[in-house]
Parts: sequence; structure tokens; C-alpha cells
Amino acid sequence: MSAPAPSPLAVVEAEPLPRQEEVLTDAALAFVAELHRRFTPRRDELLARRAERRAEIARTSTLDFLPETAAIRADDSWRVAPAPAALNDRRVEITGPTDRKMTINALNSGAKVWLADFEDASAPTWENVVGGQVNLIDAYTRKIDFTDPRSGKSYALKPADELATVVMRPRGWHLEERHLTFEGRPVPGALVDFGLYFFHNAKRLIELGKGPYFYLPKTESHLEARLWNDIFVYAQDYVGIPQGTIRATVLIETITAAYEMEEILYELRDHAAGLNAGRWDYLFSIVKNFRDGGAKFVLPDRNAVTMTAPFMRAYTELLVRTCHKRGAHAIGGMAAFIPSRKDAEVNKVAFEKVKADKDREAGDGFDGSWVAHPDLVPIAMASFDAVLGDKPNQKDRLREDVSVAPGDLIAIDSLDARPTYDGLRNAVQVGTRYIEAWLRGLGAVAIFNLMEDAATAEISRSQIWQWINAGVIFENGEKATPELARKVAAEELAAIREEIGEEAFAAGKWQQAHDLLLHVSLDADYADFLTLPAYDQLIG
Repeated sequence: MSAPAPSPLAVVEAEPLPRQEEVLTDAALAFVAELHRRFTPRRDELLARRAERRAEIARTSTLDFLPETAAIRADDSWRVAPAPAALNDRRVEITGPTDRKMTINALNSGAKVWLADFEDASAPTWENVVGGQVNLIDAYTRKIDFTDPRSGKSYALKPADELATVVMRPRGWHLEERHLTFEGRPVPGALVDFGLYFFHNAKRLIELGKGPYFYLPKTESHLEARLWNDIFVYAQDYVGIPQGTIRATVLIETITAAYEMEEILYELRDHAAGLNAGRWDYLFSIVKNFRDGGAKFVLPDRNAVTMTAPFMRAYTELLVRTCHKRGAHAIGGMAAFIPSRKDAEVNKVAFEKVKADKDREAGDGFDGSWVAHPDLVPIAMASFDAVLGDKPNQKDRLREDVSVAPGDLIAIDSLDARPTYDGLRNAVQVGTRYIEAWLRGLGAVAIFNLMEDAATAEISRSQIWQWINAGVIFENGEKATPELARKVAAEELAAIREEIGEEAFAAGKWQQAHDLLLHVSLDADYADFLTLPAYDQLIG
């Protein structure tokens, strides 16, 4: 067999990385180039369609289930493909970026699944993009032993039958990969992440008794799911593996996707594994889409919007009913608490909240749920073990008692809570601290005992923007204004400088983070994604 022709893709503006030649092979880049050639034009059309739909929501301030797909929802006969053995029991899933230490710890965590994240928990530096691929290849070939240079502690994989199953999350459709171009144009980050991972690992995973499994983020419509399905069909034929080997779980983390859950499963039905219910990106999507809708769409402080809020309850229960009606897994939300090594009382209170949350999800019919830290795996596991016992899932619980009207999903004003001044301060604090770390290449960041990712920064800046544009009056009598946001941001920046000291402050990207947060929070034109202007400032 002759060697593959050189790829038409160019690697630009990137310093050579250790072992990048193992990932960026001619054959792998040729595959990514084909994905780009065939599917990026449709990606572009779908991004334009997002803007059109957003304009329609601005005009009507409402959403409804799609009349043109009513027949799909009414047809009780179709189901998604049965789950493969490696994805049948998903009662606890751990999430995190694909750095070397996290890769080992997540696989060893005792969770059933690891969401290996190239998206919100990973700042897309070229080193993270390529290094994450290297780490996953090394994990599957068991060449990933690691010694922490600071602590001297060594990490190694447990036996294969004790490791979590990997479900990899590529970047969302809106993001480009500037370091990989075709005729001068960046390739979509989603195709880079998916393409490199799939090309190198699909057959290897099959040999391990698993397969190429994916989480699909930021999906806004069933047409976007159809695009992914067509990519899967093409990719499986390209490398010569059976159709249906790929399985995808879709994050229902946009308000528009919540109205198309059945259609999304239908489009992916030969490759569908389930749907997932998130919180921060979902709330961010509500703000983004209904930002012109007036006072009834104004969210209170983010921590006041729990999964028991009526409109969030409607969303999660509809998700469980939809998934189980179609034979798919319903996966619950994130327990983001990071245990303290110093404060046992903080841990006790937090663990009780985590338990209550996971008990609720298991009781509602979810088949599994997410945690951000290995110490939370046993807590979540106990909640689902209590309901599931020896069963791998509870897809037999059809939740036919659930009935959700279109207006229930956007009944934001059903909440009694209101925005507070402390909520504004927290949004500024968390947004600044997260963006600063992201600009240094860190996507998963522990802030105030919570593991935060890009969705945290999105809801933080969105709430600041929404409260100012809605003219919210806080409980202390102050009005949300650009001037107040600047004042709070200046105070928080000074407090951080005091907290960490001049040397650490100067070594970080604090002023840059402060300025970027204010830019996306105060600009009259609401940026669709914070990560778009942030990516322009990301070094590496």
C-alpha cells in the first residue's frame, strides 16, 4: 500500500510540540481535511440558521415544539439503537480535561464513564488540543504512567476492567481551530477534535471491547444532530468499521434543543446513546435567546436557580420521559463541589447537598449523573445503587406521568428569587477568576470550592449583561448599571491583588481577564460566546 499523500491542511502559528507527529500524521490530517471539505459548508449554514432563529425569538419572545416534526414525536414505534455493553451502565460519570494526571485519575476514579473533555473544561491552546490526543492514545495503549514533578507522586492505571469508559467531548460548532487551516481558512474545532480522536482510536477501542463514544455539546437543533450523524456515517465507512459503532450522547444545554429532544434522538437513532441535562449552559442559553423578552425572563442569582426550579424541573422531567420513551439513557447534571482538605464542616454540608441532588435525580428516573471530583463518586454511586440495585439503568421507567407544555420550559417568572447585589459581586468574582485561568490555558478551575468551566463564565457575564439591560434594582437600592459593574470589578481586582500578592498578580493575566469580562458584559452587542473574543487573546 502506498503512503498517503501529504494532507492539504497546514499547521500554522504553532511551535512544534513533543510527539505531535504521532497525532498529526499525514493520514490523520487527510481524514480531517475530508471532514472539513464535506461538512464545514453545512456547519456554516447551521450557524447562520442559529442567528435566524434567535432573531425570530427576539420578535416573538416564545418557543414551541416544531409543527413540521410532529409526526416524529407522534410515532411511538421508533427507538434508538440498543446500548453497547460498555455504555449500558452509566450510573456515575466523572468529567474533566485530558491532561495527563487527570486522564489517569478519571479512568481510575471508580466512575462508570469519564467525559474526556476537549470543550468547556479545556482551554483550546494547541498544546492542550494535541497533548490531550496523545494522552488518550497513551491511555488506550497503557503507556501513560505519570510522576508529578512538584509532589513526586506517581500515577498509573488500574487493571483494564476497573477503568471508566471514555466518552469524548469535542468543541462546539461555533469554535475554530486557528492552528489547522485549509486554503487559509481555519478548520472547525469540532472536526479537529473528533477527527483526530476517531482516526487514531476507533479500531483500538473496538479491540478493547468498547468503541468511539462522544458527547455532543452546544447543539441547538435536530438539524445539527443530523449533521453529526452524517459525519459518523462517513467516518465509519472511511476507516472501515461497522455502522452504529459510534455512539453519541447529546447535551441538552440550549433552550432551543429542549424543544427538539425527540427529533435529536431520531436523527441520531442508529448512533444515539442518550441525552444529558446541564445547568449553567442551559441558563446561559435562556439569557442569550430571550434577552429582549423583558422582566419575565430575568434570572435571579445563578445559585438560586437550582434544578428544582419549576422551569428546570419541567426540562429535566421531559428529558427523562423523552429518553426512556425512545430507549435512550437520561444522564443528570453536575455535582461541581471540590472537597476541602482543611474544612470538614464545609465538606459535610456540601456532601449532604450532593447526596440530596443525586437522590432526586435517581428518584426522577435518570440513569446516571455527573460529578467533578473522585471523592464525589461514592456519594453519587450510593444514590443510584439505592434505586438501581443490580440493574444497569432504569430505562423501563417511562415517566408517562410527566406532561410538559411549551410554556413550562420558559416560565422563568415562576421563581420567587430576585437578582441580588451579592449575586452581581459573585458573578464578577467568578467570571474574573475563571477567565484569568482560561487565558493561561486552564479550562477546569477550582473557585470557592466548586469546579468551574467555561459555562460558568458564560452564565456569569450573561447575568451581568441581562441585569444591566433590564435595569434591575438590587435589594440594597442600587441599580444595575455599567458604572456599578465597573466599580465592583475594580474592587474585586484590588481584592485579588491583595489576596495573592503583587508578584503572583503581575505574573497572571488578571487585568486582561477583568477587561475581557467587562467587555462582554457591558457591550451593547451581546457576544454569542465569550470564548470567541477570548480565543483571540489565548496564547499558544
